Amino acid sequence: MNIIAIVGRPNVGKSTLFNRLTESRDAIVDEISGVTRDRQYGHSDWNGKHFSVIDTGGYVMGGDDEFETEIRKQVSLAIDEADIILFLVNAREGLTPMDEDVASMLRKCSKPVVLAANKVDNAAQMDNLAEFYSLGLGEPHPIAGITGSGTGDLLDILVKDFSEGEDNPVDNLPRIAIVGRPNVGKSSFINTITGEQRSVVTPIAGTTRDSVYTRYNLFGFDFNFVDTAGLRKKSKVSEDLEFYSVMRSIRAIEASDVCILMLDASQGIESQDLSIFSLIQRNNKGVVIVVNKWDLVEKETNTHRDFEQIIRERIAPFEDVPIIFTSVINKQRIFKVLETAKQVYEARSRRIGTSELNDVLLPIVKEQNPPPSVKGKWIKIKYITQLPTPYPQFVFFCNLPQYIRDPYRRFVENRMRELWDFHGVPITIYFRAK
Repeated sequence: MNIIAIVGRPNVGKSTLFNRLTESRDAIVDEISGVTRDRQYGHSDWNGKHFSVIDTGGYVMGGDDEFETEIRKQVSLAIDEADIILFLVNAREGLTPMDEDVASMLRKCSKPVVLAANKVDNAAQMDNLAEFYSLGLGEPHPIAGITGSGTGDLLDILVKDFSEGEDNPVDNLPRIAIVGRPNVGKSSFINTITGEQRSVVTPIAGTTRDSVYTRYNLFGFDFNFVDTAGLRKKSKVSEDLEFYSVMRSIRAIEASDVCILMLDASQGIESQDLSIFSLIQRNNKGVVIVVNKWDLVEKETNTHRDFEQIIRERIAPFEDVPIIFTSVINKQRIFKVLETAKQVYEARSRRIGTSELNDVLLPIVKEQNPPPSVKGKWIKIKYITQLPTPYPQFVFFCNLPQYIRDPYRRFVENRMRELWDFHGVPITIYFRAK
């Protein structure tokens, strides 16, 4: 699939245009410059031609800021990957030295470059376009990313040499969201397993702002990974930018199939980790708990066992969750995380035939361990079936469903987990009158 990379200095409207082209709100947009840091990928189509769009951070030449250095690396990677470069400038503010720095960098690359002047909201601003000819990158095409004005003509130019292709196959892949508190190693994990600098990584908490989607198609795995911003307590979220980052992280959980909840081994499991786990559970997503930075923990004979026991006690009653101890920086057990996430996804998608359910489970709940009598009345379960839902839900038809108590529900759920390996997967059981 052909790729368009949007590049330019900070605050020219790259993320706004990205959202316009992809018909989404994936990229955070704010008046503050430097909001975007990672490469953000999206899918678009125009006149039957499907292509990918890359949003990049604002390119600043020669800055000493740690983020500016990392953003420049991300922009260079996007340019290397793209088939055509869309160089965006701000028509309202006119030509700036930073625009000239970006143009100088683009003239050295071998990729075709299309120049677009954004924020042209009225005819009077058309007079401001003349000065952009001095960049030596051809005619500046006037657009307004926020309203969509001029984007159709711009797309005609961008996709004229693209071949017609099929729709994006990534949309149908399993979605694995990497979630957790800030600075636990989520972006480092993505970079390590992909073998590339996919996300900006610094020691500063809150480096990741957008939810970054990455396809992983190696060693028999084919996932759509989502690197999310760290989730802090509501009382500590004061900036609008972090609020939008948190909302995108929550939406990533809601749209995922399996969540990898990453903990910091040096800090243990904290209340915010439990809040994130509860959010995953309420949305009925598969979950794998990954304890990262295990190399920083001083170990004794039973350290691993005791640490795992503490986690299971804190997440009770949903204890049937895989827990993996890793060190991303040392590449310890990172592929074990992938294998487990795949197993959890397959278990969450599992469909059990009605005949199998009634042949295997009905004798257990009808003869071996029937529900206890209540008020002298005996409960008889007669039929079991699975509902056609995205995660496992089962209906038990019986004569007196109102008398089924929670301990018996847990007994039935535990037996089903043992029989059909629903490790790390939420199960919902309904008892209904036949």
